[in-house]
Formats: sequence, C-alpha cells, structure tokens
Amino acid sequence: MTTPQPLPLKGKIALITGASRGIGAGLARELSTRGASLLLTYTSPSSDSLVTSLISTLPTPCRSIRVDLSHPSAPSTILRALDEWLGPDSKIHILVNNAAVEVVKGLGEIEIEDYEKVYNLNRFDPRGKNRVINIGSVGARCGMKNLGLYCSSKAALEGLTRCWAAELGGDGTTVNQVNPGPVATEMLENIPREIVDGQKARTPLEGRVGTVEEVSRIAGWLAGEESSWVTGQVLSASGGLEMY
Repeated sequence: MTTPQPLPLKGKIALITGASRGIGAGLARELSTRGASLLLTYTSPSSDSLVTSLISTLPTPCRSIRVDLSHPSAPSTILRALDEWLGPDSKIHILVNNAAVEVVKGLGEIEIEDYEKVYNLNRFDPRGKNRVINIGSVGARCGMKNLGLYCSSKAALEGLTRCWAAELGGDGTTVNQVNPGPVATEMLENIPREIVDGQKARTPLEGRVGTVEEVSRIAGWLAGEESSWVTGQVLSASGGLEMY
C-alpha cells in the first residue's frame, strides 16, 4: 500500500510573483505539492499559455493574474483578484517575492529608466502574513561586471528582509531570503557566459549550476512550520559558490 504524502501546507494560500517560468514555476510546483492553494502573478501576455499549462499540472486549486508589479496599483489589483477568487475574508499566508528583471549594462550606460525598472520590481513591498520568502541572488554579495543594478537591488532586498523580519515578527510572521547561485533557467542566458563559467568552476558541489527543484525545496521548507524559528536570514542556495 502506498503511504499518502503529508501535505504540510494544506489550507494555506500562497502568492507567488513571477510564476510563469523558471524558479517561479518551480516554486509553484513545490508549494502546490505540499498542499498550498496558489495565486500566481506574471507580467507578459506572452506568458499566458505558460501559466495556463502550469496550472493544469498542479494538484491544488490555483488562479493566475497578469499584473505589472512595478506599478503602484499592483497590490490592490492582486488583492481584488484574491477577493474575487476566495472572497473578501481570504488571507495570504505565504508570500514569495520571486519576480525580478535583469539589466546588463556598464556603469556609464545606466539610465534613470533602468533604475526604475529594476528597483520598482525587485523591491516590491509585501503585505502578507505568516511566511514571507524573498528570492534574491548570490549577486547581492559579490561584484559582477555590468550587473550593478541587478546585484545592488538584491543587496537592497537583503536589507529589507532583515527589516521586515524585525517589524513583522510580533505575530509569528517570518521573513527570509533565498539567494540562488546560477540556476538552469532562461534568465541565466542573459548573464555573460564568462561569468557563469567562472561560477561553475568555483562551485565546490560538482562544479555545476543548480536546478529549479533544488532552490524550490528550500523555499518549500521556509514556507512550512519546520522553519518557524528562522527569520531575518539569507540562505545561500549555490552549491557552496558563496558561503555565508
């Protein structure tokens, strides 16, 4: 007889931003497998079919909403979608801030619009309860040529993670950040190849890039009760590339 798998997140509602592909889609699969119902956000109309296909494979109730997270109205738009789906008394128990963009430019090439594009999205302010999980990058603590905006935004997210942990802990809410190293996703293709090859060469675990599943399992643990005494922390999910 097959033993039923435990569902530690059953009854929980999780909001995952940037969930159409890559790590975002992996996070959706992991949290759904653990029992959470999901509200998934994405930005581009070209991702409509990706999200529809993803939801069709998930074992728990899921909805999606296309919304530009860099716009000030995004939080209210997301909450309206939640109300329409589950009613005005519904609450978000798990917030995963995964959405991000990269701008690969040298210092002399960066323009004001680039700052707005990266920082308005990567520093999206959560309004959730119980578990907040920010997806950062090892770039937050190391210098990468032509990635100043991306790396600095992830470093800023670390600071916010600690501040939110200090502010929100009174009601049992935890706030943590996962910093992946290079992961086999479409976003990795935007990183200069010499940077990725150098990272692989310096990675103690098998000299390779990580997988979406390896990062998603860490976030799945942070979303559950097992991590209830962990907050304000940044976990390097990089195979030892960066050791904190």
